[in-house]
Amino acid sequence: MAQQRSIVIEPSRRSSRVLSAALLLIIGSLIADCTPDDSPLRAENENLRKQVAKQESVVASLQDGNKVMQQQIDLLNRELRDAKKEAERAEAEVKALTAKLEAQAAEARKLAAQVQRTAATNAQIAQNLRVDEKGAQVEELPRPLAAVVQAAEEALARNGYTVKVSVKTDQKAVYMTERKVSAPASLEVSGFRNQYLVSLQALPSNVTRLSVKAEFEKVAQGGRVLAVSAEETAEIERRLIVEISKALSSPHRL
Repeated sequence: MAQQRSIVIEPSRRSSRVLSAALLLIIGSLIADCTPDDSPLRAENENLRKQVAKQESVVASLQDGNKVMQQQIDLLNRELRDAKKEAERAEAEVKALTAKLEAQAAEARKLAAQVQRTAATNAQIAQNLRVDEKGAQVEELPRPLAAVVQAAEEALARNGYTVKVSVKTDQKAVYMTERKVSAPASLEVSGFRNQYLVSLQALPSNVTRLSVKAEFEKVAQGGRVLAVSAEETAEIERRLIVEISKALSSPHRL
């Protein structure tokens, strides 16, 4: 009986050890199955980190681009303001110049109209002023009207005659002097008084017709006026013609 118990107990112990080992394996396997695998999470986190870093780089780049663009916008705004000020200044200058030109044009028109009126008046006066050449001394000088006019003015001034009335156009000139009492010896003798009416008319081929008429008087003591012959008056008229011819032939005149 004692041997039978020994045989029964020994197999039971071996089974227990086998079961224990099996149980340990099962528990280890269960524990291993229950432990989570975080490899996909780490990979996903790494991908997210990389995406965030990339997005931050893009944002930084966009911010830098925005700064550069804002600087360019500020520069363009300043240039635009400067250009606007320059345009306003130029516009003001144009307005001022336009107003000045308009004023000058108005003045020029006014002067032109005045010149035209003066020319028309002189022409009308010259046309209406008919010099009676009856009894006057007339001579045609082979010189243009302008030269003879200048010579006549010089001769009258040199002999002390003041021009009272003068009318000059392109084709005609008429002079009337003040009556002169104190006479130079070249034209009259002391005690005579005289007044000249000089007419000049342009003719073809640069020839000028010169007409000289004198109102010559002799004055006696007490202021009595003496009669003067036609020959004496003609002599006074011829003397002025000679004076004008001398002025025309002076070396300084062409």
